[in-house]
Amino acid sequence: MSISTENEAQTTLIKKALSQAVSYPDYREMVNQLALEGRSTGPNQTEALANYTMLNDRRMKRFDKTVKLSDETISDIENIDRPLTLLVLTESWCGDASPALPVMNKVAELSDVVDLKVVLRDEHLELMDEFLTNGARSIPKLLVIDKNSNEVVEEWGPRPEPAARMVTEHKEKFGKIMPELKEELQQWYNKDKGQTIAREVLASLALK
Repeated sequence: MSISTENEAQTTLIKKALSQAVSYPDYREMVNQLALEGRSTGPNQTEALANYTMLNDRRMKRFDKTVKLSDETISDIENIDRPLTLLVLTESWCGDASPALPVMNKVAELSDVVDLKVVLRDEHLELMDEFLTNGARSIPKLLVIDKNSNEVVEEWGPRPEPAARMVTEHKEKFGKIMPELKEELQQWYNKDKGQTIAREVLASLALK
């Protein structure tokens, strides 16, 4: 397959995802409803995934209130002049999405030319497979899309660099993910208040 054909196929997948994407408020409402019903997104319904969904609903509600962006970051966001869509692939049970999505929502709220849209990974696996992380379908995955061309100009995810380093070091030490890592990650996200995610997302927009 030629590069141009590959790009066309990818653009087709992007257009399909955008046509089915929901806004952040609609996504929050969906997750909240799933939490109330003891369910999760995705084809596999388990007690664990339902519990993670409930946790994420509470965490996103908290992060929506506690995300703190610096004056410099806010100024950078307000100065974005390229029309962009932030398309995020995720699922309701995804722990790393709960701190990331509220930050991306702040970016979209502060910009006149940036929109945030959300799709479910398991409903868009073809698109997900175009943007694997070390061969894995890791989420959340942010695709920065030029509104005029529908081309992906940058990607980010599944977690900010310091958190990714924590995961790598933990795996090297224990050989797998232990329960205490999730607590350590959550403490880091709470303390950081979205600052690192905001900086990295802005960097993906070629601004910082």
